[in-house]
Amino acid sequence: MHAKRKLFLIVVASVEASIGIALLVLPSVPLALLLSLESATVETLFVSRIAGAALLAMGIASWIARTDELNPPLFGLLIGILIYNVAASILFVYAGAILKMTGHLLWPAVAFHASLAVWGGLLLRVIPGELGRKR
Repeated sequence: MHAKRKLFLIVVASVEASIGIALLVLPSVPLALLLSLESATVETLFVSRIAGAALLAMGIASWIARTDELNPPLFGLLIGILIYNVAASILFVYAGAILKMTGHLLWPAVAFHASLAVWGGLLLRVIPGELGRKR
């Protein structure tokens, strides 16, 4: 297993699973910290819990895959994580810059997701070379 890919998957697993659990159990806290939502509607809390379940699933999948050799399912997981982090970065910037929804952790979350997107993209760049060596 590529050591940098393993570390990346451990970071994704720990952070996303933790946020997922927080959104599932007490969604009002992450919503307040990220977006300054002090009183969320029941619909917002419900959708936040669904997002929490998805993040928990991504975290568990990343944890399980951390020791895998390169294979098509792992490649798919890495692509999915990249898409998620790019989208999360863009949506958080939109929330802060356009919607003016800025909690204390919004801009650190933007930086974190952007960093994960760059890190994941760099890991994906070396995969063709790894595949070439396996043949």
